[in-house]
Amino acid sequence: MTRRPSPPRRSGRPTGGQPGGKSAGRRVAGRLRIIGGDYRRRLLPVLDSPGLRPTPDRVRETLFNWLAAALPGARVLDLFAGTGALGLEALSRGAGDATFVERDARVAGQLGENLATLGAMERGRVVTADATAFLAGPPTPCSLVFLDPPFRQGLAEPCCTALEAGWLAEEAFIYLECEADLTPAVPATWRLHREVRAGDSHGRLYRRDSSPHDDAC
Repeated sequence: MTRRPSPPRRSGRPTGGQPGGKSAGRRVAGRLRIIGGDYRRRLLPVLDSPGLRPTPDRVRETLFNWLAAALPGARVLDLFAGTGALGLEALSRGAGDATFVERDARVAGQLGENLATLGAMERGRVVTADATAFLAGPPTPCSLVFLDPPFRQGLAEPCCTALEAGWLAEEAFIYLECEADLTPAVPATWRLHREVRAGDSHGRLYRRDSSPHDDAC
């Protein structure tokens, strides 16, 4: 989850809330609600930062119903993390660990505080870095990747390609969210598993296969 240049990145809007704890020094726009799992119904601060919005509840519920069998023990990579809504939901539902990559230091700091609030610091790691630069570093194979780049910046396809450089386990799931009018080219080893539309975005869940197929999008 990340920012959209304009309009704001998500069609969903966080519910209202007051800042608390260390977040009191920052302007808090609302709250992120964890939908299911160990942290179900927990409310976490969302900073007032341009375009920063959590994934709509309906989309998250649909996505994680699809992923239910794949979550226990999963190694998760949440690129362009923003509020970390997807990675936090994965941890709540049994993922083994999650790495959150967010280039905005303030937003990354809030995400770290939210991990601490949930008592999930041992399983969650926040990296303050540009996602493309992060992917150019030494890879760690992941079984579940959330990829939600800013709209209309041409980042989807390069990031998909970069993930194939050792970041994906053999049968990894990859959730790619991009603008509704874009059909990105993805690696030939990715097969479309499910898809969902919400407002100006289109989410596609892929399953990686060890052998390439000609029908990849």
